[in-house]
Amino acid sequence: MVHQNENSSTGAAKATVTSDKVWFITGSSRGFGRVWAEAALKRGDKVAATARKLESIADLNEKYGANVLTLELDVTNPDQVKSAVEQAHAHFGRLDIVLNNAGYSLVGTIEESSADDVRAMYETNVFGPLAVIQAALPILRKQGYGHILGTSSNLGHVVLPVIGYYCSSKWAFEAIHESLALEVKSFGIKVTIIEPGAYATEFGSPESLKFAAGLDIYQDFKEEFFGGLRGMKRGDPNATPEAIFKIVDAENPPLRINLGSNNLPWVRTAYAERLASWEEWDAVSAAAQGTSK
Repeated sequence: MVHQNENSSTGAAKATVTSDKVWFITGSSRGFGRVWAEAALKRGDKVAATARKLESIADLNEKYGANVLTLELDVTNPDQVKSAVEQAHAHFGRLDIVLNNAGYSLVGTIEESSADDVRAMYETNVFGPLAVIQAALPILRKQGYGHILGTSSNLGHVVLPVIGYYCSSKWAFEAIHESLALEVKSFGIKVTIIEPGAYATEFGSPESLKFAAGLDIYQDFKEEFFGGLRGMKRGDPNATPEAIFKIVDAENPPLRINLGSNNLPWVRTAYAERLASWEEWDAVSAAAQGTSK
């Protein structure tokens, strides 16, 4: 891997070659964050692994020694985010990959969920990643390279009932990262949005779900919805690291990448339906343009 480092005496960029990568990963205690952190370490990369509770990732120190730096991090605390990113950079000397993975889902219909519940989820799912990005960008710009990865979901393009606010956080997440990719390309910084489908991770655990206060009127609807989810085929999270490595090792990585075999058919159908509806109503839409003055 070629890195552009600034020559301190001339200010000119010079290339140095390194075979390993340095990762900064949020949400490393479980789920994809844990799987990808360990996979990166096993292949010889270095990882700054972060989690809200340091004890949840302490075993990584015993397993991987100097190749891992474990940091306590609540992504909803911008000062702690900035400190963690700076610590990781100071410890390893560079940051190649910044992976925003921390997040959780709010379970509740649009009517049931309180504004406070929605704000709290957005603090983690949207503003947390934003804090990480803003803390890392000055470092990546100075390096002249870097790759920002964001764990989104296939629900960044389609929606389900009962977790509509979670879906909305991923739609926001997608828009932020797509705009970011256009803004930082000239600095040598790459951006990729990772869009997993349903996987057998701990995402369904109490630590990854928060439930809104329920209304009886939706009880039957939610029971039917959860029954359908229980029958959904889930992928193996341990099958995903190779896909992630292909992305971070690619000279020209994609802006978006699906994980799993079920995403594309679902998204393709959803967009086909949207296009058909827009085209059906296009005459009404065009008439609303009015006449230019």
